[in-house]
Amino acid sequence: MTSATNPKLGDKDEWWVMPTPVGHMLVVGDTEWLHFVGLPGSFDEAGMDPDQRGTPDAVDETVNQIDAYFDQQLRTFSLPLQPSGTEFQRRVWFALADIGYGETESYGQLAARVGNPKACRAVGLANGRNPIPIILPCHRVIGSNGSLTGYGGGLDLKRWLLEHEASAVASGQESERRAGRALTLAVEQASG
Repeated sequence: MTSATNPKLGDKDEWWVMPTPVGHMLVVGDTEWLHFVGLPGSFDEAGMDPDQRGTPDAVDETVNQIDAYFDQQLRTFSLPLQPSGTEFQRRVWFALADIGYGETESYGQLAARVGNPKACRAVGLANGRNPIPIILPCHRVIGSNGSLTGYGGGLDLKRWLLEHEASAVASGQESERRAGRALTLAVEQASG
């Protein structure tokens, strides 16, 4: 797990700490953009400027969507994102959003998708600096052999997030099977 380091806030940024099933998370943004999400244990709330505590539009919507994600009611985030990083880092981070809910991808696959199949290590470094985890789902990136590899929130949190998504996918598939069986029975009864 990373040590507690607070993000640098812009003049218009405000922050909010929200409870989640995995611990308290920090959300930073302004009225237009989400800039940062801090995983549990990665920030020091006491060190944050209390004058910048608040929930402007982007922060409020992020809190709502993260709550829905943890309630297994949301699989795809729709937020205005403005992470601060190099052009390459931003390309990697936005490519993370294309990894489907409940799915994983290796660093090599991600490197190929961002146009540089030999840049696995650079992709790993960019992934490790992702300032908006969960929304830009770096937890879905795994080793080429399928192993769980580094995660800013620790491997236990990475495992928890992947299992959380897998259970929602499995639950959704079972619901679809039940709905399909009910529809089949209804059709059979109507024709009989």
